Amino acid sequence: MPEPEAPRPVAPEELGFERIVYEKAPPRATITLNRPEVLNAFDFRMLRELARACEDSSWDDEIRVVVLTGAGRAFCVGADLRSWAEDYLGKPTEYWKWFGAFKDAHDRLREIGKPTLARINGIAVGGGNELQMGCDLAVMVDDAFIRHVGPEHGSVPAGGATQWLTIMVGDRRAREIVLMCEEIPAAKAAEWGLVNWVVPAGELDAKVDEVVESLARKLPQTTRYAKQHLNFWRDLAWHETINHARDWLALSMATDEPRQAIEKFLKKS
Repeated sequence: MPEPEAPRPVAPEELGFERIVYEKAPPRATITLNRPEVLNAFDFRMLRELARACEDSSWDDEIRVVVLTGAGRAFCVGADLRSWAEDYLGKPTEYWKWFGAFKDAHDRLREIGKPTLARINGIAVGGGNELQMGCDLAVMVDDAFIRHVGPEHGSVPAGGATQWLTIMVGDRRAREIVLMCEEIPAAKAAEWGLVNWVVPAGELDAKVDEVVESLARKLPQTTRYAKQHLNFWRDLAWHETINHARDWLALSMATDEPRQAIEKFLKKS
């Protein structure tokens, strides 16, 4: 992926993506997390590709709305723990580098300057939920669920969940989601304000089309600035904590707790 000469969009095929599918059909761009064999768990390259796709969409004046979704039967189950076990356990410096890609992807997604819609086609676990929370709006299939498992796997969900759940669902519910590690069914996720709409799988694309068409009719510059203001509390919580989380989680990778938890998980999977 060559570095651009100027902030100009390019055709998706020029970007050479391997872990995502990036499509543009103005006024919509669609970014599909494309590792269905591991339920779209993200590795370093996927995070880098996601950031670049968001950057390209932000530069394309023909794109008015960006949709984020997953290939196959899941939206995203968060970080690829097998990759973690091989590349980052016991290696704080390497984990710190990996987390930088995670942070950059989130910043690119949140600062894209136009509305973003999470098309949650299946389960959203851990960092997958944090990615959908990074979008402005979300529509979810009714047979999926959201879950956080960090306290069971030795990783504090401080890449969005600890910062934004209290804003989105309230303090007690945020603590329930993070500390109990239980599944939040789609209907409850909508009731709590974690997603906007829940529909049967057969109606997902129609609902996405409806939302995209409505958003695309809005004035782009006015919408961009409205979104900037709406991002205030999320940005405040994020920027006050994310680099601290990056360092603490990196150091935690050198301890026994995450190593034992991840090894146990991988033996079961």
